[in-house]
Amino acid sequence: MSPEPTGIDAANVTAWMADRIPDLAGPLDFELITGGASNLTFRVTDTAGGTWVLRRPPTGHVLASAHDMSREYRIIAALEGTGVPVPPAIGLCQDADVNGADFYVMGFVDGRIVFDHQDGHAYPEELRAKLAESLVDTLVDLHALDPASVGLGDLGKTEDYCARQLRRWKRQIDEGSDRDLPLFHDLHARLSGSIPDQQGAGIVHGDYRLDNCMAGHDGTITAVLDWELCTLGDVLADLGGMVMWWGDDPDARGRLGDVPTRAPGFGSAEDMIARYTERSDRDLSNLPWYVAFQHWRLAAISEGVRVRYAAGAMGDQEGTADGDAQDGIDYLLSGAEAWLARA
Repeated sequence: MSPEPTGIDAANVTAWMADRIPDLAGPLDFELITGGASNLTFRVTDTAGGTWVLRRPPTGHVLASAHDMSREYRIIAALEGTGVPVPPAIGLCQDADVNGADFYVMGFVDGRIVFDHQDGHAYPEELRAKLAESLVDTLVDLHALDPASVGLGDLGKTEDYCARQLRRWKRQIDEGSDRDLPLFHDLHARLSGSIPDQQGAGIVHGDYRLDNCMAGHDGTITAVLDWELCTLGDVLADLGGMVMWWGDDPDARGRLGDVPTRAPGFGSAEDMIARYTERSDRDLSNLPWYVAFQHWRLAAISEGVRVRYAAGAMGDQEGTADGDAQDGIDYLLSGAEAWLARA
């Protein structure tokens, strides 16, 4: 048995799960899978070999709105059975006396996370093209859903998604950055002045890429994960993000230079755009704008991380040297400018 990890009251969580899972064979083992400033994810295993996943906010003082367990759980439960692969929803606990914070439990889905270039090379080459197509097809299926028909019609505002995102991330830089970023602000003005007309409103994952999905051993996506940023709005923002994360640029730096789809066999971003076009009737003529927007948005997110790390707010987490972080942000802003020129 592993020691009880921080963020888990083993006795209380075991009792709570036993009320919802028939034949649960305690005691349970809790293994931290991902941690840090984002939500904590634990693999939970019983003595009979049953496996589940528990999600809870990070420990310490957090903004409840930034780590809304009930929202994540609601989305997963709503999508179950729609054809969009998600883990089975087991239960949501909103009684802080059980574990100190809200948490939810979902079924464990077999597969692997294909996170970086090394993982991409480790995934069977003969399955890479199939996995890439499954990633696109899953996104198309998500975007085709009518939010109201699956009980998510009130998940968020439906209109002006991109304008709201532009305001949100600019505000983070205005309030949190410790340096001047003239290109960032120039791009904000140019992006804000050229937002494409939104083609209806659908479910936007908010951070859709291969390593936020579970890759099955058969070359299919077996579960879409990490629904923290999910809302309603302009679904082409998801496609723009997936294109950005594809890693076609051989000179990409930072995380974009270490993505799994750079390995041979996954195909190009253009291949994935063509696949989306085949399966969707949406007009993609303005897609370069969305890719530019996603570069700009990731620059804003990265700048926030850089500032927090430089100030020591990230604790003992592994960080990136300030010069490297700034280099990555400069690359993202240059990428946004290049894609915007194509829009």
